[in-house]
Amino acid sequence: MFLTAAACALLTLPALADSQARIVRLSDVQGSVQINKNTGMGFENAFLNLPITQGAQVRTHDRGRAEIEFEDGSTLRLAPNTTVEFSTLGLRDSGQRISVINLVDGMAYVNWLGKSGDEFSLNFSREKVALDHAAHFRVETSAEAANLALFKGDVDIEGPGGKVAVEKKKTANFDGTNEDKYTVASKVAEDPLDSWDKDASAYHDQYAKNNSTPYGYGVSDMNYYGSYSNIPGYGMMWQPYFTGVGWDPFMNGAWSWYSGYGYMFASAYPWGWMPYHYGNWMFIPAMGWMWQPGGFNSWQTVPRYAGTLPVNFHPLVAPATGTLKTVVVGKLGTDSALASSHLVVNARSAGLGIERGSLENLHQLSHQVARSGFAAVQPAPQFAVSSQRAPAFSSGFGELQSPMSSSSSSSSPSAHSTLSTSHASTGGAGHK
Repeated sequence: MFLTAAACALLTLPALADSQARIVRLSDVQGSVQINKNTGMGFENAFLNLPITQGAQVRTHDRGRAEIEFEDGSTLRLAPNTTVEFSTLGLRDSGQRISVINLVDGMAYVNWLGKSGDEFSLNFSREKVALDHAAHFRVETSAEAANLALFKGDVDIEGPGGKVAVEKKKTANFDGTNEDKYTVASKVAEDPLDSWDKDASAYHDQYAKNNSTPYGYGVSDMNYYGSYSNIPGYGMMWQPYFTGVGWDPFMNGAWSWYSGYGYMFASAYPWGWMPYHYGNWMFIPAMGWMWQPGGFNSWQTVPRYAGTLPVNFHPLVAPATGTLKTVVVGKLGTDSALASSHLVVNARSAGLGIERGSLENLHQLSHQVARSGFAAVQPAPQFAVSSQRAPAFSSGFGELQSPMSSSSSSSSPSAHSTLSTSHASTGGAGHK
């Protein structure tokens, strides 16, 4: 449904109008993660849905993890104690995207989908891997050594020792003290974080599998956390689960300042990327706020709304440009490296607090919450790694179902039984 509604606009790449600059998404933040936006303010705390621009750096600390999602849905995942620099996020006149990432230190996972002929380069230690096709690999670097373990595809690594061809299920090892010394092992040694990367990749594959366009960042989260409906007089409209007439899409997030762009709004909702930078929010009588896809030919730093507005609506207003500091609207939510043993899902929460992939069949749970006001459930840790997250529940995936088709299912969240339900107040929330 999303493709039908937006296909006519998706051929335009998401660059700012009259600019070769690109903006990618900080799509997951766990534990301690910081960002240097190249504004002269140094590193500051990072949070979900922050835009990442050329020249920015992202680093994780102990137990911190992060994921960066590119326009076509490709991902870069950062393990704890890792620093990367986005030295180039550019766009050729031909429309080809160019991404050059420097892995300063630590360990990262790259799942490059290789769509539309885009080019991706990763520099690590003295080596460089350049891609114009799909590949999935893990790379780790330090002052003493570096290695690249290839899960899918094939890559060529260029460095002082020449070109090294690495095939699927092999590992290239480089000596940090001798630039000409390297070996290629015929197997990939498993790392404890491989399961996190594998499950995260499976999540994106499942919930974005029907997205055949070269434009896909944020699509998997929208399909997991909400669904489309054909609204008479409006067309195809998307709405997150756990909302209602009193819910306000502009009540939670933060303003973050970027050189050359000014303040850009970052939504706190886990699905809150595409609906806040493209298309329009509209208030539909008796249904509440819904998002209308479109406007993919330009980047919006401020979410756009159209149509008749509800009574007492307060639009988002960017802070004065002289402050330059992050300004929180409502709440950003908390993100911990430890999973809670239970979660209370409230009406009008719009998925806030639900980690992606941690609950099955949100469509059915949303109906239950609408009837009862809230539901207490047992979530699974997001893409659990037993050495990093506790307690260790099941993966939460089971047989993954796209919310696009879950309306035809009569099953409830089987892996995570509801503990209790009760009625809640239906009063709307305001801005802070």
